[in-house]
Amino acid sequence: MNALTITHTHAEGTLIDGTSKGDGTAEVLTVSGWRWGRSISAWFIPQSRDRLPKLGTIERTTTALEAAGFTVTTSIDHTHRPMAEVEAGKAQRQVDRVDALEQKADRKATAETAAWDREHAALRRLPEGGEPIKIGHHSETRHRNAIAKADRATRAALDATADTQQAQARADAATHTTGARYSPVTVANRIETLSAELRKLERSITAACYDNERGYIDATDTQKQARAVRLAPSIAEKRDQITYWEKVRAEQIATGQATGHSRATIQKGDRVKIRGQWREVVRANTKTVSVTTEYSWTNTAPYAEIQQHHRPE
Repeated sequence: MNALTITHTHAEGTLIDGTSKGDGTAEVLTVSGWRWGRSISAWFIPQSRDRLPKLGTIERTTTALEAAGFTVTTSIDHTHRPMAEVEAGKAQRQVDRVDALEQKADRKATAETAAWDREHAALRRLPEGGEPIKIGHHSETRHRNAIAKADRATRAALDATADTQQAQARADAATHTTGARYSPVTVANRIETLSAELRKLERSITAACYDNERGYIDATDTQKQARAVRLAPSIAEKRDQITYWEKVRAEQIATGQATGHSRATIQKGDRVKIRGQWREVVRANTKTVSVTTEYSWTNTAPYAEIQQHHRPE
């Protein structure tokens, strides 16, 4: 059996070295949630790049591989890169992806042009004026073959056009990915989500433990300390992410890309523009604003979605 090594770094994600085709690792890894990466010629855990290691998946994989007779060693790096470095890497990979998709779209367009040229040539080989097939004539077989070839050429050209349109659509969509990731509303929502995740991690350090006989009991100092050590990398990563995105949002507010409203700037009776429509404020909540609708009920929206604000004199 091969000697396998599972490695994890924040930049590369979780990979496994030492596998070979037909050695039996593919069946185990597929069941364990791994995927084969053609571009890197290696097995990897999906969505493990730029993240802390998924220890549960790694442990289950190690156990399954050892049960299958393999020798497995692990090399796990629990440190994380700064969020600014992570985002720079994502932006560069997206640029590379856009370039690759545009090149693919160009190749498809070239193939489409060639396919239509062949289709036109096949049509020109048909008898002029739509002459019908002469049954029993020596030209019958040649005529039928020409029609069949023209039909195949037309279908191939139509398929080439569809492939070109699909490739161009993917290239066009990819050009907007980074912009969508940094839209003001998305950034604000991401900060809220990350903040909630950080609070959950911090609460889990002091969370009560469940005992079958006594029910929920307070965690001991030893348990709290062990949890703090185990969760320290995740907490540090979340705080770094929040700091980065808060800086991005502050810049967006300073440059006018985002409005930056809150309960301190919005009050009942104000008019706000949300998703292109002006609404009257019914109540300014802690994180959302309640506004009127065309109906008898009100809607709520995060302050980040306020596009314009007007306070009647």
